[in-house]
Amino acid sequence: MTSISASTASVNRGDYCISKAGLAMVSQLWATRLASEGVQVLELRPGIMATDMTSGVKGKYDALIADGLVPQKRWGTPEDVGLAVKAICRGDFPFSTGDVIYLDGGFHLRRL
Repeated sequence: MTSISASTASVNRGDYCISKAGLAMVSQLWATRLASEGVQVLELRPGIMATDMTSGVKGKYDALIADGLVPQKRWGTPEDVGLAVKAICRGDFPFSTGDVIYLDGGFHLRRL
């Protein structure tokens, strides 16, 4: 579990961004090392999630989301993450390893 902060700079949370970027690399390294052993490694990368951690910036992000920061125009939820975890645990990605699964409503898409 990482975050969009693995690849999106947030000047006020540099330590958080660095830790998530490090975990993203760990996922790639483990996937490479463990694939031949039959161990699957997938990185879940949530976006702007409605949690206790983001409650203090709700107004700011409500406005940004309304203005199109997130193409799906909503906050992510813990349930969104849970559904992805459920799919992985169920074995729905049997021929995948080292992949990033974005749970960010399209935030990561490069747009003009």
